Amino acid sequence: MTSLKLPVPRHGGGGYLIEARDVYRSFGQTQALAGASLAVPRGEILAVMGPSGSGKSTLLHCLAGIFPPDHGQIWFDGQRLDTLSDTRRTELRRTAFGFVFQFGQLVPELSVADNIALPLLLNKVSRKSAYAAANAWLPRLELDDLGGRRTGELSGGQAQRVALARALVAKPKVLFADEPTGSLDTLTGELVMDLLVSAAREEGATVVLVTHDARVAAYADREVLVRDGKVINRTEAEIEVEVGR
Repeated sequence: MTSLKLPVPRHGGGGYLIEARDVYRSFGQTQALAGASLAVPRGEILAVMGPSGSGKSTLLHCLAGIFPPDHGQIWFDGQRLDTLSDTRRTELRRTAFGFVFQFGQLVPELSVADNIALPLLLNKVSRKSAYAAANAWLPRLELDDLGGRRTGELSGGQAQRVALARALVAKPKVLFADEPTGSLDTLTGELVMDLLVSAAREEGATVVLVTHDARVAAYADREVLVRDGKVINRTEAEIEVEVGR
């Protein structure tokens, strides 16, 4: 078992919002996480880096309550997330968590405004209020004239901005972003990251960002590396490379 040296919160006034404590997770005979520990202060933007197959996306899914750990604990806002019922975890993913994935996962037959309003409608917000909130996001993410367009007709960068608006429209406490620029060219990716960071700051959301791209990780307050199913800090990783371990 590994011990966890917790980082000092940069944003103060509330400590850690979400934590993984010595988490193990396997898929059949493949071990994805092997004692991963991580603590994220409120308001922090954290980049989780690592090569393909290192376990970084599995860690994100455990933190979000999508994958229950085989062993260990997940804490969110002072409560054990991993011991909650499926119904309660699903409710949290609708209300307290927002998600942006590599390919957006929008509903292509629906309009931009429909996609953004969808989380609110699922939470039984009135149609009028849901669409008012959705339309308010359009100018914030430079989508002013696209509210009525189907998302299947958008460019990759436009689609990711819609996905970001959909993730933040319900004012989540945590935004989980899994390779949000992975399918975009460099300039478009920079635009999406600029908007993601500024919008998250404005909304006061904590961000857990999974990426393999150092340019994307540079937008974060802090970086950690997942290697062989464990979390190590960036400095330790650099030292290992330098000494050839």
